[in-house]
Amino acid sequence: MSGEPEVHEEFAARLKAYEGRPAAATGVGRDPVNEPMIRHWCEAMGDTNPAYTGPDAIAPPTMLQAWTMAGLTGRPERTAAYDELLRLLDESGHHAVVATDCEQEYLRPLRPGDQITFDSVIESVSERKTTKLGAGYFVTTRTDVRAGGELAGTHRFRILKYAPARRPRTPERHRPEELRPRPVINRDTAGFWEGVARHELLIQRCAGCGTLRLPWLPGCNSCGCARWDTVAAGGEGTVYSYVVMHHPPFRAFEPPYAVGLIELAEGVRIVSNVVGVPYDKVRIGMPVRLTFRRYDDKLVLPVFRAVTP
Repeated sequence: MSGEPEVHEEFAARLKAYEGRPAAATGVGRDPVNEPMIRHWCEAMGDTNPAYTGPDAIAPPTMLQAWTMAGLTGRPERTAAYDELLRLLDESGHHAVVATDCEQEYLRPLRPGDQITFDSVIESVSERKTTKLGAGYFVTTRTDVRAGGELAGTHRFRILKYAPARRPRTPERHRPEELRPRPVINRDTAGFWEGVARHELLIQRCAGCGTLRLPWLPGCNSCGCARWDTVAAGGEGTVYSYVVMHHPPFRAFEPPYAVGLIELAEGVRIVSNVVGVPYDKVRIGMPVRLTFRRYDDKLVLPVFRAVTP
C-alpha cells in the first residue's frame, strides 16, 4: 500500500475498526501525587493560588498529565493495536505526523498521597481531512486517570497522520523574514495581537484581585475570576533567562540568534527576541527596552532591544 494514499471506503472502515481498542495497557504513576512536584510546577508557572499549598492542598488541575508521564525512560504499555494503526497509515502514504491539540476534563481534585493509575483507548479516527500540511486522518486517544480507583480526569491527545502536500517552491525574491510563521490568533488572544498592531504590549489585569498576567488566559490563576481588563506595558524590562538557537536551520530565521525570557517592570514575563546586540553578548539581568518590528504588511512582533551603556 505504498505510494499515493489509499482513500477508498474499505480503507476507512479498516481504520474505524480500531476505535475503542486499547492504545496502552493500564499504567501506574511513577510517583504518588506529592507536594514537591506541585511546588515546582507552581513556581515554574508563576501560579500563587493558595489552594495549592498548606495542609489541605490540592494539585493544580492542569498537572493531570504530569502524574502519568514516563520521562526519558519511556513506557512499555503501548499496545500492538495502536502500533498496527500507525503502521497501516504509514504504509498507505500517510507517513508524516504532527500533534494538533489536547483536551483535559477534571472530575475531582488530586491531593498529595493519591496513587495514580491510567489507561488509554483509541477513541476516534476521523474521516480523511484536507489540511494545509496535507490530507490525512486525525487519531484521538483518550487517557482516563484514576486516583484510588476513582475516575479523576480524562486527557485526550490528537495527532494528524498525513501525506505531505507538495508545496510550490518559494520565489527567491522573498526575504527570509517574509516567511516567518504567523501567530495563532483565537478568541482568547485576539485582543493581545490587536494591541501589538497598534504598537502596544497589553497585559491582562484580573478584575477580581488585580493580578497581572501574560500570556493572556481566559481566567485568573490566582483567584479564578473570569473578568479582566488590560494595562499597557511601559516597555522596560530585563533578561530573566535566554537561549541561543543554533539548530535546526529554517529559512525564516538566521541562526544563531538569542531568544529571551523577558521580565517586564510590571512583573510579568514574555518570550521574545533580543535585538541590538550580538547573540553571544546577551546576559541574564541585561536591561532591555520594548520595540516593535514590522516584517511585512501584516506581521508586527514585539521584540526587545538591549540597552547598552
